[in-house]
Amino acid sequence: MFAIKTFLALSSIAATNVVFALGPPAIDLGTSGNFVILAKSGITTVPASVITGNIGVSPVAAVAITGFSLILDPSGTFATSTQVVGSVFAADYTSPTPSTLTTAVLAMQAAFTDGNSRTTSAIINVGSGNLTGVTLTPGLYTWAGSVNVVTSLTLSGTATDTWILKIAGGLNVASAQNIILSGGALAKNVFWVVTGAVNVGGSSSFSGVLLAATSVTLVTQSTLNGRILSQTSVALQKATVHA
Repeated sequence: MFAIKTFLALSSIAATNVVFALGPPAIDLGTSGNFVILAKSGITTVPASVITGNIGVSPVAAVAITGFSLILDPSGTFATSTQVVGSVFAADYTSPTPSTLTTAVLAMQAAFTDGNSRTTSAIINVGSGNLTGVTLTPGLYTWAGSVNVVTSLTLSGTATDTWILKIAGGLNVASAQNIILSGGALAKNVFWVVTGAVNVGGSSSFSGVLLAATSVTLVTQSTLNGRILSQTSVALQKATVHA
């Protein structure tokens, strides 16, 4: 009897230490998660942007990376730039870079497909796509059209919680507005799955992983905490990007 009581007591203590994550299962980025910016048709910058992490383009060549004043490493496998704290990769660089990028792009596309297929327990059409002073708890959110972040949007949860925000149209963040993470929420657990173009307004800050089917533009002096994984192009205007 003592052993049974002891087991129950220990089980009760252990249960109080269990942390249950809220929100949908996270999207697996695969090797695309090794890049802070990955794009299929090009990455441009209006200097000086500040990027912390690796960037890459594929299947296009390095000529599609503009404004960075790239310096090719003697190995031929990557380049460097004063605007990038990390390495720059392109499909025409020396092996194994082309195959590495092909794998990463396939992973990026698979991640978008996964996110875009999510439907379970979806919260539909919050704010009819116009978000003004909204706070979103962990979960799957879907919109049939475009989403406009008119004033700052807050994502409130813990470091283990997840958000998937699936947008069938475009995503626009107004100038001088913010995507705010509160309660310990982490950018790596926030997935924006956007079919249309993404535009982050000047002097705004954005948080999360952007899985974009089309273009992403960060207007002058905007900041992104997360990743940009675009199936077309990425344009930066004196922007800051870090994971």
